[in-house]
Amino acid sequence: MTDKNGAAGGDLPASLEAAWGLRDRPAKGPKPGLSLERIVAAAVGIAAADGLGAVSMGKVAQELGVSTMSLYRYVSAKDELYVLMQESALGAPGPLAALENGAGWRAALTEWASAQRERYHAHLWALRIPIGGPPATPNSVAWWEQGLQALEDSGLGEGDKTSVILLVSNFVRSEALMMSDLAAAVVARGVTSDELMASHERTLKRLVDPERHPGIARQLETGVMSEPDDPEYEFTFGMEVLLGGVEALIRKAAGGAGGPEDGGDGAKSA
Repeated sequence: MTDKNGAAGGDLPASLEAAWGLRDRPAKGPKPGLSLERIVAAAVGIAAADGLGAVSMGKVAQELGVSTMSLYRYVSAKDELYVLMQESALGAPGPLAALENGAGWRAALTEWASAQRERYHAHLWALRIPIGGPPATPNSVAWWEQGLQALEDSGLGEGDKTSVILLVSNFVRSEALMMSDLAAAVVARGVTSDELMASHERTLKRLVDPERHPGIARQLETGVMSEPDDPEYEFTFGMEVLLGGVEALIRKAAGGAGGPEDGGDGAKSA
């Protein structure tokens, strides 16, 4: 079969063919009502309840009341199922108010990053899916496109737009992954997040030598580690620092400085 551009569907990985709707549905279903959508929804439900590690073809088949082999008529491997699960859970981006209101690239990119973060926090299990390559599924491409639209009037060259999108996306993913790890630690130890951090502080006070670790010792003395953990502050702080750097890059580019490609500090040429 071919896609809308005339390319052979078989030239794409099976997971991408399925995500873009380029795969034919099996002519004969092993059970009436079984569909790729139902399979993916069942897998997402298992991951949401028990984590990504609990997802297996056998478990999904059991959830749907079908044989494991029947799933392979729709999904060729668990890796393919992972891609479709992530595509379903994270979904397509919603409209950006900052773009509609003309609030500027910085507000638009902040809103874009916050929306991504919200999706990740709602589906922390999706962060455990290995990154298999650049964005290629419909929703991931839509997020990429929206990020580029947020930077449309920034003055950055096309190469630097992509670099900024990668930088911000990696920050959002890293922050969400850290929150996921902390949440898992809290559950595993049966404590609250504040109790976990207090325990960490007590451990450091026992182990840190002020002569060998003067910076950490000052942190402990000032009591900064005892302050309540505020993920919102950390995210906002990180975004402000990142986008402040992007803004400096734009100003240098506007002033005619050479780009990173040329050994300077300005934006890459388009």
